[in-house]
Amino acid sequence: MKTLVGPVLLLILFLATGCSEPIPQAGTSFPDDPYPEALPIDDLMEIGSVVGGETPQWSPNGATVTYFAGGTAWAVEPGGEGPPEDLGVDLGGAGHFLASQEPRFSPDGAWMSYISTKSGAQELWLWDPASGEETQLTRLGARINSYAWSPDGRWIAFAGDRLGTYDIWTVEVETGQVSRLTTDRNYEVFPYWTPDSQEILYVRLDDRWVEHQVFRIAPDGTNRRLVVEDEEFFDYRSGGTFGYPMVSPDGDRVLFRSHRSGWINYWVVPLAGGTPVQVAAEEADQSEASWSPDGSQVAFTSNTNGTHVLKVAAADGSGVETVVAPEAGVVANPQWAPEGDRLSYTFQTPLEPADLFVVNLEDGSSTRLTDSRPPAEVASTLLEPRKFDYESTDDLTIPSYLYLPPDAEDGGGPYPGLLWIHGGPTSQFHDTFQQHVQFFTQRGYVVLMPNIRGSSGYGKDFEEANMGCWGRCDLEDVLAGVEYLKTLPYVDTDNIGITGTSYGGIMSMAVPTFAPGVFQAAVPIAGYADYPHFMEEQELRHIKLLEYELGPLEENEELYRHLSPINFVEDITTPFLVIQGEGFFPESEASRHFVDELERHYKPVRHRVYPNENYYVRGRENRRQMLLDILEFLDATLKDHGIVSPAPPS
Repeated sequence: MKTLVGPVLLLILFLATGCSEPIPQAGTSFPDDPYPEALPIDDLMEIGSVVGGETPQWSPNGATVTYFAGGTAWAVEPGGEGPPEDLGVDLGGAGHFLASQEPRFSPDGAWMSYISTKSGAQELWLWDPASGEETQLTRLGARINSYAWSPDGRWIAFAGDRLGTYDIWTVEVETGQVSRLTTDRNYEVFPYWTPDSQEILYVRLDDRWVEHQVFRIAPDGTNRRLVVEDEEFFDYRSGGTFGYPMVSPDGDRVLFRSHRSGWINYWVVPLAGGTPVQVAAEEADQSEASWSPDGSQVAFTSNTNGTHVLKVAAADGSGVETVVAPEAGVVANPQWAPEGDRLSYTFQTPLEPADLFVVNLEDGSSTRLTDSRPPAEVASTLLEPRKFDYESTDDLTIPSYLYLPPDAEDGGGPYPGLLWIHGGPTSQFHDTFQQHVQFFTQRGYVVLMPNIRGSSGYGKDFEEANMGCWGRCDLEDVLAGVEYLKTLPYVDTDNIGITGTSYGGIMSMAVPTFAPGVFQAAVPIAGYADYPHFMEEQELRHIKLLEYELGPLEENEELYRHLSPINFVEDITTPFLVIQGEGFFPESEASRHFVDELERHYKPVRHRVYPNENYYVRGRENRRQMLLDILEFLDATLKDHGIVSPAPPS
């Protein structure tokens, strides 16, 4: 056998396969960062919000605002006096299926409630601010994805899947007695009480997670009545996108989120049923709405091209006021003070992570309550993106962010270009702090972040423009982005890469496959390349997503195969670094299948799997290692490869 496999063939196999290459353990420093002039990676990794991802909550007496970070809660005075106080509560973990632990106070402030997996399942817990003691309230051994306190503080209504589908349940706070109120086979989620604690509203999804019905029901499960129906609003978060149907403080009206105008706006309908009316119609997506304590106003955030502002609309339709209006940045998580005279909110920009603020509605002044800003010597190195549009096919305009190395416009370069594609596909890039993009831009990469067709935030027509053609039609927007980069004098037009996570990983597999030769490096992170296999192995929310976007597999198998990059790898000319977390679901094999097919065709591919993760790479040390691994790969393929392109034929 040794006489048949010579040194040259062995070298080819080594370069072509990921299996022959040792994988460094996460947490090591291999390779070292070869850019001593850039902001050190550990300094960059230290930049982050102290506020965390949960919505800060006012105490019922208005004395403090509580925010949540590092698995605990911190209280700060709303006037900014004094440092934050660690309350010492152990929130535990959120779990794979839980987007939020939804910590909040009981109506009288005697308890803080939250959802946690620290007993093994997603259960409701109570924490006593006076004694510091905690109590596990439910013991269903299943998942809870939403809940609400009754205004009298005696009950909590919640959505749980104890019997295989989400139903509405109640638990008595004093005794822990649990009752099941609904039994439909479809998901029934996001309960909300009427002010008199006499009824519960909830949302029932259809089997496709596209249509929503809001019902009202008595706390004993009787007297169910329909309030409003909503159509054509796909809910990837199994009810979380539509959210809670919020009853006004006077008990007469219901506030809900809808796509019916072509934009995601808020609507109001009488509790007794009737014709919905828009609260504040606009060509922008609205989020995070809530009634003021007296019911006279509705606060919400409004997203226009990735910039989020805070607005307050009069409930009687008499007008809308923008109360926090940054030129760039994202206002999020608004919460009314108990007196209705102030709103807390978080705010971040491309140069600063999120912090907690309070705005006085009388004079419009804002007070910062936390400070996550990096030190001045670090902040001075951060790079601010440009926002601009470029033209693509089908008369589409593609909103984008462009990050440039520090000296790009002062004669530096030429630098390799890097297309960074977001996940979703129904998502978008916003005016947020992009830690990973800062890392590569400071190390000599021009990064373009386009909101390609299929992105949210630009109206329903744009959002649905890639339905039925994933990786084929939205590919045109990526290719148009490449052509734009090639017009910039500081871009190395012969060396352009592509990367992204989730759907960004899908596109990083699809574009080099369906448009070979355009990219000289591809780094798909947690991507998928085989849609029929995806449907066989994936978790439910992803199955619902593909059925909505591509149609049912049994009726569209030819389309699924046509859109799957794994079936067309023979034409690939781009080197790949395929990245995923170790995972504990079958989805973790999705990247492996693509790698196997590349190896089978002797295509250049490396494969990195990071331990102690789900499919996505989120742990700090693993992300640190991942950035260094990607940097090594991109430098080797886009900078230091020593390949000279042949001259065009004469």
